Amino acid sequence: MAIFPVTNSTLSARHLGHFLTEKYGFGTDTTCTLFRTGINDSYIITDQKKKFVFRVYSLDWRSEAEIAEEIRLLETLKANDLSVSYAVADRAGTYIQALPAPEGPRYGVLFTYAEGKKIRDLSLPLCHRLGTLMAQMHQLTRPLILNRVTYNLHTLTELPYEYARRHFPEENQEMKFVKRAGEYLRTEIQKMDTRALRSGAVHLDIWYDNMNITDEQEATLFDFDFCGNGYLLYDLAYFIMQLYHTEPDKVQYQARLDHFLAGYETITVLTDEEKKWLPLAGLSIWIFYLGVQSQRFDNWSNIFLTENYLKRYIGMAKNWLAFNQVRI
Repeated sequence: MAIFPVTNSTLSARHLGHFLTEKYGFGTDTTCTLFRTGINDSYIITDQKKKFVFRVYSLDWRSEAEIAEEIRLLETLKANDLSVSYAVADRAGTYIQALPAPEGPRYGVLFTYAEGKKIRDLSLPLCHRLGTLMAQMHQLTRPLILNRVTYNLHTLTELPYEYARRHFPEENQEMKFVKRAGEYLRTEIQKMDTRALRSGAVHLDIWYDNMNITDEQEATLFDFDFCGNGYLLYDLAYFIMQLYHTEPDKVQYQARLDHFLAGYETITVLTDEEKKWLPLAGLSIWIFYLGVQSQRFDNWSNIFLTENYLKRYIGMAKNWLAFNQVRI
């Protein structure tokens, strides 16, 4: 019988290693190992002692044009000496590989390996350094417009609510909160002087899991898969909200937050409107990622996306709002 159709496959690391060795001219002792599957799949490539990460995008997750824009952003940051994991061209000068997977064509890109390790408990000096790094990035991305998604309340809250409806009924109390939060955010943004909110290219997923830190406390940012256009403060808001949730001691959280913002403002000053919108911006991105989890049920979130999870996830958002004295 014919091979049964699939919606998602995991490419053989061994065969992918042979493919990449030929494409990039790696040595015959090059190894390729599967690191992580999910929204995209990641493989660790080791050529002698040098490491790379090969990302295989899921089918129809990003178009070739969108991936090219991600690479263009990384090239801009790299050219200005910002510490990021950037794309590597093959021997023919090509960055994007087309891979004929069973479910359909998938794209792959080789990235440099970010040296160091993930650090969840950030020291105060490191928080200051990360604030500086983010501000340096924003100085470079503020004039950029990417041919990718623009993050606004439609893409951050309205569409995610519709995605979540595929898995949860509207009568669910957490779903009612998500809908009410979207309406509240639309009302509040109308009160803002949006001219005071700086715009440009954003990463949208900066937290400890998407950066590696060396022993010398040097950080390298990676995974720009969600990059797009929007208010620069979205990057700050998501980082700060994640910082809040990973630090149970809120006195320590406040100290880390102060050092992070102080580092940021050594490069560029936040406007009063930006500071005012930070808690709500964090909420909007939290809802956005609920939408991502709902979209990627087939090959990522099915192991955890339940009503119990939704209650805990939205509970974290409510806790964040209560800490910031926001009532919806």
